Amino acid sequence: MNKLDKNTQDLYKVILSLDDLNEAERFFRDLLTTGEIKEFGRRWRTAIMLNEGHSYNKIHQVTKLSSTTIARISRWLRHGCNGYRLALDRSNYSSQNVANRADSNKS
Repeated sequence: MNKLDKNTQDLYKVILSLDDLNEAERFFRDLLTTGEIKEFGRRWRTAIMLNEGHSYNKIHQVTKLSSTTIARISRWLRHGCNGYRLALDRSNYSSQNVANRADSNKS
């Protein structure tokens, strides 16, 4: 991974210092436009849906992202820096957790 500049390192550190969802919402709303926040949300939803095995067509219908963006997220999910995988695992969206949820829904 490329060495980050000091500004970017400081940004990551301040994000890690936020205590809860409310603080994160307030910080990101001041930092980014509403459109940028929504774009990040669509990309995260795409990673979740790819992890769950949804088709590009279904993901496009839900997120309205282009097939190029969906493919890029898919590539990063499989061959990136494992950031998506780490976040999916920590947020209970790992493949194993998805399979377990599907099995428990059948009961």
